[in-house]
Amino acid sequence: MNDVLVRGVWTAQQLAEVASALGRVGIGLEGGGTWEGVAHYLVEDGTGAREVLVAAGYADVEVRPAVLVPLEADRPGALGRLMTDLAASGEDLVAQYSDHQNRKVLVMRETLAATSRLR
Repeated sequence: MNDVLVRGVWTAQQLAEVASALGRVGIGLEGGGTWEGVAHYLVEDGTGAREVLVAAGYADVEVRPAVLVPLEADRPGALGRLMTDLAASGEDLVAQYSDHQNRKVLVMRETLAATSRLR
């Protein structure tokens, strides 16, 4: 799975354009959200998503591999324990959100090798 980051998504209309452009080519959004003009969405086809969004006029689009980690969301402190393990790995976290299956989506700056033990 891949995280697609799109900068410049400030309004509901812009988000509608992003989601519709991806939907027209069969790329589904498996999780994500928008925060202050930056959208992060989990997709299977990161390369295809980037091509579609650039063609739709969104020039600032990045694609990174994402790690999906099960999380016992009903146990208080579960996210804290997960982030403690991630911090110990030395990885640089770029984004964290949930997918539609209640897994944590972790996006790293560079490599994902150290996060394999979090899966």
